[in-house]
Parts: sequence; C-alpha cells; structure tokens
Amino acid sequence: MGMPVRWLLRIRGDRTREPWPAGDRSSAPGRWGLPGGPEPRLPGGRIGLMLAIHRQCRPLALREVAAWRRRAEGIPDPALRRQALLSLRYKCFHCEGGAAYAAGTGRVPDLTRVICAFQILVDYLDNLSDRCGVQSPATLVRLHRAVADALTPGGQPPGGYYPGGLPDPDGGYLTDLVYACRQSLARLPGYRGEVERTALRLGGLYATLQVLKHLEVPVRQERLVRWLEPLCRRYPELHWWELAAACGSTLGIFALLRAAALGHPAPAAVDGLYRAYFPWVGALHILLDYYIDQEEDRQGGDLNFASYYPDRTTALGRLGWIARRAREQVLPLDPEGLHRLILAGLPGLYLSDPKVAAHRRLPETRRLLRQGGLPGLAAYLYCTLCPPVR
Repeated sequence: MGMPVRWLLRIRGDRTREPWPAGDRSSAPGRWGLPGGPEPRLPGGRIGLMLAIHRQCRPLALREVAAWRRRAEGIPDPALRRQALLSLRYKCFHCEGGAAYAAGTGRVPDLTRVICAFQILVDYLDNLSDRCGVQSPATLVRLHRAVADALTPGGQPPGGYYPGGLPDPDGGYLTDLVYACRQSLARLPGYRGEVERTALRLGGLYATLQVLKHLEVPVRQERLVRWLEPLCRRYPELHWWELAAACGSTLGIFALLRAAALGHPAPAAVDGLYRAYFPWVGALHILLDYYIDQEEDRQGGDLNFASYYPDRTTALGRLGWIARRAREQVLPLDPEGLHRLILAGLPGLYLSDPKVAAHRRLPETRRLLRQGGLPGLAAYLYCTLCPPVR
C-alpha cells in the first residue's frame, strides 16, 4: 500500500483498510448503478470531481477491465493470452487514473469505456513489443496501426494488425479493442473535426515513439534522437528524452476526449489543451512513471528515459521544473478544475506505489509531492488508503 501515511502527516496510527475486497475490486461499492443509468447529483468544484472519480469513474473502470479480462482469457494463442492478462493485471491502474477524465461530463459510461479500451489497447501493444521480442520495424508499424484506427470513429476496423496476412492469432482481441473505441467515439458529440485531428496527431506521436523505442538496442537511441530533432528545435529547453516521454503519454488524448464529451470545443480550446498536455503534462506523467520503474527496467533491459539524468538530484530538479511549467499551461484553460486536479495528483498516484518505499526514496518523494500542494497531498493519501490495482 505504499509509504505510511504518518510519514507524511507526522501523526500516529494505522493505515485504513481497503474499502472493498482486494480479490474482487470490480464489485467496488458506489451510488452509481449500472452503466447507462443516471448519474447521481454531486457537489460542484473539486470536491464534487473527487467524489465522482471515486464513486463513478473508478468502479466503472474496474468493471471495464474485468470485462476485457474475461475476453482476454479466450485468446487462443498462449503467448498472446499471457501478455494480455499480464497487462490487465499490472497496468489496471492506468485505466483507473484515465477514467478520472470522465468525471462530471454527463457521459461517464461512454467516456470511461473508450478511455479504458484505448488504454488497454496501448498497454497490450507495449507488452507485446517488450516481452515477445518484437523488434522488426515492419511488424511494429503494423501492430501500432491499431492506434490510429482506434481514434477514428466508425464501424468495424480494417484489422490485419499482425504480420503474415493470416487470421488474427489473438482471436480478434486487438480488433475488438479498436472496435470498442470507434463505437464509443461516435457517441461523443464534439469529437469530429478539430478534436479528432488533434487526437490523431498525438496518437501518431505515440505510435512512432513505440515503434522506435522497441527497435534493436544498437540503433534505437540514434533513431529516436534523429526523429525528435524537429521537436528539440521547437522546445530547446527540453532534453530529447523528456520530449520522448511526452510522446508516450495518453493523457493528452484523454483530455481531448473529455472536451468532446462536454460539447463542441472551439479550435482555440483544442489548441490550448494540446499545448498544455504536449509536452508539459505528458512529459511529467511519463517521467514519473519511468522514475519509479528504473530498477525494474534496468533488470529487464528496457529503455527508461528517467535513467538519462546524470543523478537523482538533477532528475528531481527537472521533474519539479516540468511540473511548474505544466501548471502554468493548465491554469488558464481549466475553469472546472479537473485538469489541475489531475496534474496535482500525478505525483501522488505514482509515488504511492509500494516500490518507491521499497527503494528507500522517501526524502525524494516528499520533495516531489510538494509540487502538487494540498491537492497533491490529498491524492497521495487517497491512493495510499484506497490504492489502485497495480
């Protein structure tokens, strides 16, 4: 459950027990009923958003993950089935966190469904690339075509994401994820037009990064640096690995989906979201993820962008500076406070992970948590007392 709460608050006492059984979090209680039912009336402001995330978004996200887990258990190929199930087991918290973007939209079921399906899709592709030895550029490109297809609303996707032109060895699992995204996107009133174009732009950055970072070790860094040269010229204050991290975040896409669920955002509003999330919020998101995963990635031989900092002090300084820049970008465009709440909560989500305490990084954690202020502290306490599935 992460670090003791009393370490942060300097009080004594035991941590609160989880509010529902760890073995079946999909049955988490809440006043919200079945998907598609009416959403309860909640207070406004940040308190209302936090209640919506806890009562509505997280339980529905866990139900979505449980449904996709049942689907993954039917994958005929044992290696693909194993990677799909491992992804759902260890990356479920990505869906729990992403579902926060549905809070207060009035379209919680549709938005949570597409966010979860898209996140499960990219996590599955990441597992295939990391753990199945996929290093062929052609195969990686073919697999990651699913990203653009998933962000294009419509009917049945074209499929053919696996090499060889044979029937999908996963029994249609990846195609079903793409189809679920396309169906849900079609129900978001403001998605067509500028939101779709910007989401595809971010999706293209994500897919290209995933292809390049999974190439063979001798060539991957050189290819990444070359690809990122135009972005490095546009954002000279950022290192190439920080921009690479920004490309690997799905939060910008989720922010755009939220705007599409709320109505028909003006082009200027869409551009404001893009500029806030890319590169600032996205870079902070993924660098925090990499920061706590350094030991695991070192053991697995995986590329870790946080490892490029010369030392921990430099890394913490850069993360703090990126967090401040992200806050500056988010403040002008966030009247309801959801984006600010998520930004402040990112350090709490990642630093409440038990591996942080296991690596004895408590002073570093305290320094990073200060960046989020009181909302960041609240997120840390919430993720410690009601931990996401990891």
